[in-house]
Amino acid sequence: MNPGSEKLAPGLYLVSVPIGAARDITLRALDILASADVLAAEDTRSLRRLMEIHGVALGSRPLLAYHDHNGARVRPRLLEALAAGQSVAYASEAGTPLVADPGFDLAREARGAGYLVTAAPGATAAITALTISGLPSDKFLFAGFLPNTSSKRKSAMKALSTVPATLIFYESPKRVAAMLADAAEVLGDRPAALARELTKKFEEVRRGTLTELAASCADTPPKGEIVVLVEYDDSGIVSDTDLETDLRAALATMSVRDAADHVAAARGAKRRDVYQRALEVARETE
Repeated sequence: MNPGSEKLAPGLYLVSVPIGAARDITLRALDILASADVLAAEDTRSLRRLMEIHGVALGSRPLLAYHDHNGARVRPRLLEALAAGQSVAYASEAGTPLVADPGFDLAREARGAGYLVTAAPGATAAITALTISGLPSDKFLFAGFLPNTSSKRKSAMKALSTVPATLIFYESPKRVAAMLADAAEVLGDRPAALARELTKKFEEVRRGTLTELAASCADTPPKGEIVVLVEYDDSGIVSDTDLETDLRAALATMSVRDAADHVAAARGAKRRDVYQRALEVARETE
């Protein structure tokens, strides 16, 4: 333990680190990094550098690499440290642990074994991109990285096509133009944004339709860490008030079944949902 730091309770501490600007780290995260008995990181070099910038001494404490390729081997050692009553701090290469990050299995096993699992929240590229994208932020879905091949990528996007929320993806510079073109084909030419190098010197946000962004990336390929955001399609979303108004009008001359069929077809809504609401409206008017 570093001089002047407080002893942490035994447990696993998931520490969020900056996605670019080193000063975005929180004071609590620095306290945990200074106090934990054992440190683990997706990239030990980046964590060492961050600690050096902020004057946090590693001392004689172990700093273990924990990533996709060695997780099964290193995880037991970290669980042994927890079993010995030690505090373990785990940090992603950048951003928040468990978000497009290999820490999930570690956190799940630690929690399953009854150990304390807590977090020092902080930066994450998905939320940072959402806040500056100009797209609706009231509802959003983080979908991580899509498959590499076009066919699987399109299948994944098709499954998300009806989600009534802004979609957030991570993507590599090499694939982003193709990904945007596939998205335009599957999702329609929706408004979208591409954010890259967030909080860094060359931060950039491109806005436009999916087709426009695909062309932009083909002409001027972006570099660095990329977040793609796609606005949801609300053309098929019907408000409860509008649905009820339509059903009441239809029920004045039609049976419940026929009214549901008529309104569902007119609104492009799911027939089962409209039928259930038609039953409710019919009961209310009896």
